[in-house]
Amino acid sequence: MSTVYEINKGINKSIEFRGIKAQYIVYLAAGLVFLLLFFTIIYIIGINIYVCVVIILASGAALFTTVQRFSKKYGQHGLIKKAAQSRLPSFIYSSSRKIFFQLSESDKHEADKETGKRTTNL
Repeated sequence: MSTVYEINKGINKSIEFRGIKAQYIVYLAAGLVFLLLFFTIIYIIGINIYVCVVIILASGAALFTTVQRFSKKYGQHGLIKKAAQSRLPSFIYSSSRKIFFQLSESDKHEADKETGKRTTNL
C-alpha cells in the first residue's frame, strides 16, 4: 500500500515538507543524490554491503537532521542572508568628504526631477 505525503503550500508561501522549507528541500535532495553516489562507490570498491548500508543510513540521518535544523533556525532566506552578511565589510574608511558632497548634489537633482523646478546654489 502506498503512502501519500502532503506538501503544504499557501498563497505566497514557500513549499514545506516535513518541517523543511524552501531551498532546504533542494539541499536535502542534493545530499541524497550524493549519498546514492557515495553508496555506489563504496559498494564497487568492495566494502561489505551491511557496512555500506549502515554508513549510508547514518549519513542520511545526519543529513536530514542537519538540514531540518538549518531550516528551523534560519527560515526561508536566513541562511542566504547570513552568507551575504559575512561578505559585508565591518568598516568603510574614507579619507575625504568629497563623496558625501556628491551624494547631496545627486539628491538635489532628484528633487528637481520630482518637482519640475530647477534650484541652484548661489
